[in-house]
Amino acid sequence: MRFKSLFILALLMAAAVSSTYAQDPDVPKTLVNKPGQDTTIKKLMDQIQQVQDNDRQNSNVIQSLLQGREIDNITKYELIKNNIINASETYYLMNKKILDLKSRTTTNNLDIFITSLNNPESKALGFSYSDRISDLVEKVILKGKADKNDRDGKIMESTKSIISSPIFQSFVSLTPPLAIANSIMNFLHSVSVSNKAITKEALASFEKELNKYVIYYTALNDANQKFEYGLNFNKDQLNLLQDNLYDHLMFTASVLKFKLPERGNKSLGETMNTFFFDFKKDKVIDFFSQLEDKYTTGKKIDYEKLLRENPNLKEVNNQMEDLVLQSKRFENLYNEYFTLLDSYYSKVNNSLKLALDNGLADKSTIDTKQAEFRDLKTEAVNEIQASINIKELYINTDKIKYRYRVM
Repeated sequence: MRFKSLFILALLMAAAVSSTYAQDPDVPKTLVNKPGQDTTIKKLMDQIQQVQDNDRQNSNVIQSLLQGREIDNITKYELIKNNIINASETYYLMNKKILDLKSRTTTNNLDIFITSLNNPESKALGFSYSDRISDLVEKVILKGKADKNDRDGKIMESTKSIISSPIFQSFVSLTPPLAIANSIMNFLHSVSVSNKAITKEALASFEKELNKYVIYYTALNDANQKFEYGLNFNKDQLNLLQDNLYDHLMFTASVLKFKLPERGNKSLGETMNTFFFDFKKDKVIDFFSQLEDKYTTGKKIDYEKLLRENPNLKEVNNQMEDLVLQSKRFENLYNEYFTLLDSYYSKVNNSLKLALDNGLADKSTIDTKQAEFRDLKTEAVNEIQASINIKELYINTDKIKYRYRVM
């Protein structure tokens, strides 16, 4: 501006001199119409015009930069705001679905079906395991002489006592049928030492027949154990995921000025369920409304100052990628559950096939049981899918623009 003023002053002086010379009759005309005079004035005028144009251009650039900076701050704020609001629902949905999946084993109907197959007294496959063992002891070991002398009668009595012993019902890692088979063989080998009527050939024949049942129950037991192991591992991973979710939620909640929960002796699930009574989407929206009011002057929000004085909001936004990755981890664990169920279904069906191959049950009975098991598995899958509703989590998580970090 100072440079511009000097040019204007120089122009006025030049004009004044020119006017004086033109009005004074004593001034020679050669001085009035000096050749370089018009050129100098023109140059001054051109330079002044250039300065004016530069000033105008610089002003427009500065104004554009200021406007662009303001728009950039608005964009940053809106991104942060929308991500955190959407995340408030993601926290709730993930916690709810984690708790639901952790509580799952199978369904009641499926549990009843498997228990019936594994119960020594059940006739689910057309036979009672307890009765079959008693028959084998009588026919193979005692040669049908159980009622002819006291010694043989006591063997049958002891056999039935072992079969009906309540101790086998408490076994978890070993199914009752396998425990019973093991105990019966130990008992008969022990008795054979003093009872010469129980020959090695009879014991071998008995064990051969008994092994047909052992093979079936071993396969069924293997299916149950691997499914239980898989479920426990799945639950351990869900517990770890819930711990990470809790840490993520507590950081976000602290930045949003929520009162954080005190866990005390409560479980993590109970703590989070209680916290979600307060930490809700509408209250998160209220937080941002109050924040905007605080930084509003007249009708304009000072977004630059808002972001500068609340830097942790940027950090919450920039950690949204971790929250999304946690939701992906839950999806994996959810899918793994159905993989476990598929494997379990296959193994149980294989045990039923072994029962057929070893002549323990007829084909029509096995076909009926396999069809029943298939229907129960489908029912279990549908029930879990409806209860957890994984699509609800997909839709919510997609709203979080976690790839855009705010610096």
